[in-house]
Amino acid sequence: VQLQAFGGGLVQAGGSLRLSCAASGRTISSYRMGWFRQAPGKLREFVSAISWSGGNTYYANSVKGRFTISRDVAKNTVYLQMNSLKPEDTAVYYCTVGERLYQPDYWGKGTLVTVSS
Repeated sequence: VQLQAFGGGLVQAGGSLRLSCAASGRTISSYRMGWFRQAPGKLREFVSAISWSGGNTYYANSVKGRFTISRDVAKNTVYLQMNSLKPEDTAVYYCTVGERLYQPDYWGKGTLVTVSS
């Protein structure tokens, strides 16, 4: 599976960004597609995921209520709408695909999100 992420950038605290990630290369109907992030000096952490077939969604507590994940099955694309961004959301965000929620099988290259205070 190849993953191409878009949408990172610089935004002020309280602002919004939308990340998107297109998957190609194989059928992902039995997988979950989602996002992890890694802030400077910190371990990589789970952010959100969505099951491709049923659309069930999963969120880290730190982003619940602020981030919304969605998918476009026809386009094999997942979106992460990020609202009320905080400086602590600053990180490289990685698109992922996998069967297990916290151990994805495939990783994209990452897109940088910087939230200024």
